[in-house]
Formats: sequence, structure tokens, C-alpha cells
Amino acid sequence: MKVKASLGVLSDRRFAWYFAARTVSTAGSVMVPVSLAFAVLHIDQSAGALAQVLGVRTLTMVVFLLVGGVVADRFSRIVVLQVSHVLTCLTQALASYLIISGDATLTQLTVLEGVNGAVSAFTMPAMMGIVPLVVDRSRLQQANALLSFSRSGLSVIGPAVAGLLVVSVGPGWALAVNALTYAVAIVCLTRVGLPRRSQEAGRPHHSMVRELREGWSEFTRREWLWVVVLAFGLTNAIHAGVIGVLGPLIASSTASIGEAGWGLVLSAEAVGTVLMTLVMLRLQLQRPLRAGMIAICVLAVPMVLLGVAPAIVPVAIGFFLAGAAVEVFGVGWSTALHEHVPVQVLSRVSSYDALGSFVAIPIGTFLYGWLATTVDTEVLMLVSAGVYVVISLSALLSRSVRELGRSSEDPSVAEEPGGTPTSTPTGTPTGTPNGAEAGEASRS
Repeated sequence: MKVKASLGVLSDRRFAWYFAARTVSTAGSVMVPVSLAFAVLHIDQSAGALAQVLGVRTLTMVVFLLVGGVVADRFSRIVVLQVSHVLTCLTQALASYLIISGDATLTQLTVLEGVNGAVSAFTMPAMMGIVPLVVDRSRLQQANALLSFSRSGLSVIGPAVAGLLVVSVGPGWALAVNALTYAVAIVCLTRVGLPRRSQEAGRPHHSMVRELREGWSEFTRREWLWVVVLAFGLTNAIHAGVIGVLGPLIASSTASIGEAGWGLVLSAEAVGTVLMTLVMLRLQLQRPLRAGMIAICVLAVPMVLLGVAPAIVPVAIGFFLAGAAVEVFGVGWSTALHEHVPVQVLSRVSSYDALGSFVAIPIGTFLYGWLATTVDTEVLMLVSAGVYVVISLSALLSRSVRELGRSSEDPSVAEEPGGTPTSTPTGTPTGTPNGAEAGEASRS
């Protein structure tokens, strides 16, 4: 498929405005991991302090995820996003002010990021449910690839810019940019027209408990879905501890990397994602979950390099390869959800997806904060990388993961019976379970 044809999805005005909103908000949010991590470390130079802030953010997100899925399926997903963006804008602006003024405390940042975590629990399910409503089914993979291209492209320069801001004027200014971009995204979202909820869902409202049961039923009846989510529930805990907690700590204590260097390393990961996105715009995945679970093992490479060769060049190469691997899985995973899950339950299913994928992240965050003080760093990195690979490959023991096919039929009409993958003569198997905007709903 030619790139020009792939970009044709932007001809749909609704998707174009949604794409603009996601791109603008991402421009600021890609700076947050670097700026927030070093804002915390400037207050308290310890793995425990960083684990506290990141862990609480993820914990509040996990607590509210199921509620967020029901809300996104029940009300206008655009309105849910706008309200969430308003709250994110306000909390990030306040955090920015406190950091820039020098009045920020660890407790204040923990509370603010806890609120942000709760807000993201409503953002992610709403985002997952919008794409099938503004894009023709034949262009779902291209739409997801473009959204990923936007995110990863901005991630090339975002962390590097954030790193430069941290060492020049301080981490608060990156958070200020993040707040501003969410304000602009709110305006863009007003131009995205979706069907009225009654037209879109085609069903009466039930109690929240009943709607959660419906979402759970749709989630558990698809073996490929819950198997992959279970695997990522474990691997995300490792990734959050190694990359989220130990990574910045190693960077700040290693002269060859440093704070600015850590931003460049994360940018290298984004470069890998961008280049792979260009491939994904042209390549139609046939068995994406099989390829994706194999590719995701590459995320173990930067873990190993941080342990045995903590220098900016080898670590950056490792992150570059990891970024490419994440893209292979991420686009395919989103497309699989869009093609195989009915749109009227998609936000609830994606909330169970996110819950299962993220539930162990706070545990991993706090655990690695403790392990960093008791276990040799090199040994910890190597063991973590090995376990990560074993868990990822174990998902392929499920035939439904290995063989999941592409589908051109509306899953609201033709759903997979009993979790068995469907396929069509034109293709076979296809989506990270993953945030952002905790990664924009990407799974790694």
C-alpha cells in the first residue's frame, strides 16, 4: 500500500480533527515522563520517592478504569475526553506552578499525579472507542498507524526537549507546555462529530453493575484478548520498575548518560517507533499477535544494556530497537480490538484490557523501588529481562493468539463464537494493550 493511499484516511473531517486533538495533546504529554521524574528526583534523590509518585498515579488509574469504561460507553466519548482534558490541564498547570515556584513537595506531586491517574482512567477507554466511529473499517489499521506515527514522531523530540528544559530552566516548564496543549486539544475535539449516544449504542441504559458484567462477558469470551492482557499485566510490572524507576535513577547517577542523556535515550526509542510506523502504513499485518508477542521481547534489550553497559550509545540503540518492536504490536493490537469487538461495548472491554494490563504496575513500581536498595543493579536487570522474555513468549502457547485473523465484518453482527478467532479469505490474524494517554493506550 502506498503512503499516499494510507494518508487518505485524513480526508474524513471527523478523523482529521480527532487526529489533530490527539497530536496536540501528545506534543505536551511526551515531555511528562522526563520532566516529572526529574522534578521528583530534585526534591528527593531516591528510587522510593519516584516509586511513590508513579505508583500512586497508576494505582488511582487502576481503581477507576472500570468506571471509566462504563462512562465512555454510556455517554458521548468526545464529551468524556473534553472533561478529562480540562482536569488534566488544571492539574498539570498547578504542578507546573508549584515546581517552577520552588514550592513543590513530594506529597503535593503525589496527590496531583494521583488525580491525573484517575482522570486517565476515563480518557483511555473513551479514546479506544472513538476511532471505529470516525474511520471506515477498511482504513482502521492506517488510522491506528497514523495516530501512532503522530505520537512516536513527537516522542522523538519531546523527551529530548524535556531533558534540555530540565537542565536549563527546570522541569516545571515542560509540565506547563503539557497543560497548554490539552487546552488546545479541547478546542479541536469540539469539531469531531459523533452519532448521538442512542444512535451509536442502539440500546437502553442499564445499571452500572449490569454493564460491567456485559463488558466482562465480552472480554472473557475472547481467549486471545485475555491471554495477551494477562501476559502484559506481568510484563508491564517489570517494565514500569526497570524503565520507570531504575532507568532515571541509573541515568542521573551515570556521567555518560545524565538527565539530558536520558531524554535523548527515550527519543531514540521514539525514532525506532516512527520508522516502524512507516512500515506499518504500507504493510498489512496477517498474524499480528504472533509477530507482536515475538517482537515485544526486544524490550528486554534496553533492560540488559542498562545493567551491563550504562552508556548513552548502547542504551540508545537498545531503546531504538524496543521502539520499533512496540510499534509492531501496538498497531496490530488496536486494530484487533476495533475489528473484533462490537463498538457498543468497546470502551468497557478496553477498560478491562487496561485494568488487567496496568493492575500490577503499582506493585512493580514499589517493588523495584525496594529492590534497588537490596539487590545488585546488574543482576536485577538481567533477571528482569529474562523473565520478561519468558512471559511474553508464553502467550503464544494459546492457539487463538497465534492464529487471530483480520476481519472485514462488523463484530456487532458477526462476533467470534466462544473466543475462537475469525478469518476471511483476504487475510488472517490481527493490535499494545497499552496507555498513552498513559502512552495513549499503548501497552508497554
